[in-house]
Amino acid sequence: MNQQTSFTDYEYDNRSRRTRREQFLALMDEMIPWQDWVDMIEPYYPKGTHGRRPIGAETMLRMYLMQNWFGLSDEGMEDAVYDSYAMKNFLGIDFTHEQVPDATTLLKFRHLP
Repeated sequence: MNQQTSFTDYEYDNRSRRTRREQFLALMDEMIPWQDWVDMIEPYYPKGTHGRRPIGAETMLRMYLMQNWFGLSDEGMEDAVYDSYAMKNFLGIDFTHEQVPDATTLLKFRHLP
């Protein structure tokens, strides 16, 4: 997921070490065949013909996996992405252009047929 480099990104890049959470998420990012998994989900994922524009399937998959890895509730996951640079970065969210998917969106993703 590409995003524009921010001042926060520059600040974090100059740290002397990475957290265990960052290391874990980087490893998962490398290991998971994202496109294969997204291709399996997309036939069941809403197309966004009514209501709000849907969040991308990969973003929702990443959020759902983090929720499970870290044992968070829907609301807890939403808050964690706002609080954790590592989670925001793994999710590929750029706060200047988009918001974190809310707890209800995550709930609906989890209940896809």
